[in-house]
Parts: sequence; structure tokens; C-alpha cells
Amino acid sequence: MKAAALTVAGAAVRTAIVVMMAFAVFGPLANLVLWAFAERWYTPHALPVTWSLRWWEIVFRPTGDAMASLTTSIVIALLTVVVALALSIPAGYALARLKLPFRTLILVLFLLPQAFPSVSIYINVARIFYSLGLAGTVPAVVLVHATQGLVYSVWIATAAFAAVDRDLDLAARDLGASHLTAFWHVTLPLAAPGITASAIFVFLGSLDEFTGTFFVGVPQVNTLPLLLYNAGMGGNYQIASITALILLVPSVVFMLLVERLLGADVLSRIGR
Repeated sequence: MKAAALTVAGAAVRTAIVVMMAFAVFGPLANLVLWAFAERWYTPHALPVTWSLRWWEIVFRPTGDAMASLTTSIVIALLTVVVALALSIPAGYALARLKLPFRTLILVLFLLPQAFPSVSIYINVARIFYSLGLAGTVPAVVLVHATQGLVYSVWIATAAFAAVDRDLDLAARDLGASHLTAFWHVTLPLAAPGITASAIFVFLGSLDEFTGTFFVGVPQVNTLPLLLYNAGMGGNYQIASITALILLVPSVVFMLLVERLLGADVLSRIGR
């Protein structure tokens, strides 16, 4: 009887933990969904008093700020991916294939943007950009996002190139291919899934970036996270919730894609 009671108690504890974790994950999401369809919602009511689709029509109105902000966010994210990949592909190849001195130190240096408080960094970056006349421009925002994205793209690109069997490269060279031909037709295609995954991380990071955009781009550059912030600070929780759900969709879709692209062989080489 005592063993059975312990078993029941253990199952109850595990169930309670799972329920609390599910609430922590899905509770805020459920709150967003409710606010997205609420016309009026106030205490002490547990659910919205009046439901409406009016706010969705406002958000998706062609002349509204939301669609313009979404377009700006996507353009900036795509440009950020181009800049980040232009730097991370040659850097990742060199770090994975060449015998570079201080290789580990170089990889650690790419983590520096994450090692310091972002607000203090972006304040100083904004001051420099103002002196150069770059503040409030899309190129300035792209540079800030790309610097942030290099953390993911360089490390993942390095792991992707390291996961490619060197013997395949050597076999292509033995058949008469040059270094560049072997890279374009053998190494790069085999590393493409990992590079694509790094591009997705950079895209999502740029799409969700707020702090750097706020200090460098405001007021001329208005992205979707900035619109979400302004709506939330203004008490317009419907617009803020719908905007948050819009940002959530590509994150979920692309993360499922990353799970398929990044195999165990690539993940095991990150940081090596």
C-alpha cells in the first residue's frame, strides 16, 4: 500500500509539473489570442465581454501602419541575411578548413555582441551613426542587425563546413577541379542545409529585433516590433496582440524547418 501511495504521489507531482510548464508556455499565447479578438475586456470578467474582428481589419488594412511596418521588417531582415551570409560563408569556411592561429579566440570574438548589455552598446553605436549621418536609415539598421546575426551565422556556418567530409573535396581535386570549383560544386552544396539554417536564424533575429532598431532607426525606420511596442505602451492591447501573433508565425514555421535542416552531425560540431 505504501509503495502504491508513493507511485500515485509521484504521478501527481509529475502531472502538476507538466501542467505548470504548459501554462507557462501556452498561457501568454492564449492571452494574446483572446486580446486579438476582444472588443471590450475588463475586470472582473475572465473572458472578453465583447468579441470583434474589427482590429484585424485595422491591422491588415492596406493603408495601415502594420502592413508598412511588416514590409519594412521583411526588407531589413532579407538585407541582413545577405550581409551576414556574405561575411559568414567565407569566415565559416576558413575557420572550419584552414589551420588558422587563435581559431578558438576568433570564434569567441563573434560572441562579444552578446557579452555586454545591449542598451549601452546601441547608445554608443547610435552616437557614432549620428556623427556619420547614418542614423534613421535602413542601412544603419541592417548593419546593427547583421552584427547581431553574425553570432549565429558564423558559428553555424563553421559547423556546417566542418561536417562536410574533406575526402570529397580531395576527390574533386584529384579529378582536376580547382579549389574554387570544388568549393562551389562539392563543399558548398553539402554545407547548404546548415548555411540555410543560419540564414533562418539571422532572418528571425532581425525580424524580432527591437533594441537596436529603436536606438538607430527611430523615428524614420518603423518595424513591426516597434509598432508592437508603441501599441502596447499606448494601451492598445488588441493591435499589440495581433502584431505579436504575426511575428510568432514565421518563428514557429522556420524553427520547424531548422529542426529538419540541422542534423546531429552539424550540431555536434558547433564550437569545435
